[in-house]
Amino acid sequence: MATLQSACMILLLAAVVQCKDNLRVAYEWKEMDFKYENAEARWTAIENHEFRPDNVIPFGLEKYRSRMYVALPRWKNGVPASLAYFDTSDQSTKSPLLIPFPSWQAHNLAEPDPELVSPFRIRADRCGRLWVLDSRIAGVLENTTIFGPAQLLVYDLHNDDLLRRYKFPNGHIKQGSFFANLAIEDTDCENSFAYAADLGAPGLVVYSWSQDESWRVQHNFFHPDPLAGNYSIGGIEFQWDDGLYGLALSKAQPNGFATLYFHPLSSTTEFSVSTSLLRNKTLATSNEIYHDFKILGTRGSNGQSGAEFVDPRTEVLFYTLPNVNALDCWSTTNAEYSSDSQGRIYSSAQELVFPSEVKVDAEDRLWVLSNKLQEFIYDELYPGSVNYRILTANVVDAIEGTACDTKMKPLPEIVENELDKILDTVINKTNDIATGGVSASTFSIILFITAVLLSVS
Repeated sequence: MATLQSACMILLLAAVVQCKDNLRVAYEWKEMDFKYENAEARWTAIENHEFRPDNVIPFGLEKYRSRMYVALPRWKNGVPASLAYFDTSDQSTKSPLLIPFPSWQAHNLAEPDPELVSPFRIRADRCGRLWVLDSRIAGVLENTTIFGPAQLLVYDLHNDDLLRRYKFPNGHIKQGSFFANLAIEDTDCENSFAYAADLGAPGLVVYSWSQDESWRVQHNFFHPDPLAGNYSIGGIEFQWDDGLYGLALSKAQPNGFATLYFHPLSSTTEFSVSTSLLRNKTLATSNEIYHDFKILGTRGSNGQSGAEFVDPRTEVLFYTLPNVNALDCWSTTNAEYSSDSQGRIYSSAQELVFPSEVKVDAEDRLWVLSNKLQEFIYDELYPGSVNYRILTANVVDAIEGTACDTKMKPLPEIVENELDKILDTVINKTNDIATGGVSASTFSIILFITAVLLSVS
């Protein structure tokens, strides 16, 4: 009796922890807005349709020192700047105005060869450089204009100067190519590597900073799973067949190389490969390394994942789950990649609708961006409500009480089995889940089931 009572109390506490609110909203916007020279300049841009607030949607994030950089792809017309930043040291508002980076002129599409067109992902390295992956495709939801092959731009974050601009060779661009994700291996500043994911024509482009050249890697694991192409988010159902998308690099291993974790967007499976293979152009472009790519495991039903990022300090992999409005985690030190070894950081059908980006900064803070992308594409966003949010937490606080918490010990099997039953009952019997933590009704159900277990003992 005492043993079962203890088990039930553990179940109760574990269920509460499972639903813990581990993130807070740091910034939010109804519509994105820019810092113009004056009100007249802003109004002129709106009148000339150069700025349409309803067409500006944040997609990628990067935090470097006191700046938060935001990628604003040109899905539609009326995006005056596709890369901008705001000052995080200014605490006067939760909806800061955006400052174009590196300048207004860099975003001028009237130029013969515009510097920046439509970047989706940005990454700052430990060397003080900002890497920008620019698809160079504008208006994909309207009248598509291709300004040239995708490109990498690298800026000096000490003075905002452009250090290098590298346009992908034509041989890297296939029919349907669309580059939307990026990872940077920066253990050696002079021998850094960039990895760019092509989700449209599944493949991986590897770029060497020291050699100033790139090569394209092909593998079957980059392709979408035909059984994982259905999405249902916020009452909108749609089908995508996107390939390679999520990219995340571990810290350098003893051999000096990192592990690249990756997955197609329309897939529930996670994969990995050592960068020792990818960084060798001869090997990477041959068929000899096919079996060196590893299948880690699955995220289960509705486990399609978007962006992902590895925190080098805790070695925890964070990844977004658009289909369930959630952010999950997995410790890369865990040999098993399964539902038992994966943890839920946060889930909210209000604050985390379509999480499109996740990032850990140099201060070990976790940042997550949600943007209601499914409404932006297939419906329309209501400007009277909050549509875009950036949530944050300290990494250690975020993983506390989850399967990724290194301080947590596994529950006994009998307790774990009963916990699974309780959580399944809660999920199946109620939709009344509060935005920030455990709702009263959910908590009551947990208490009720626990009481029943105690009474039958």
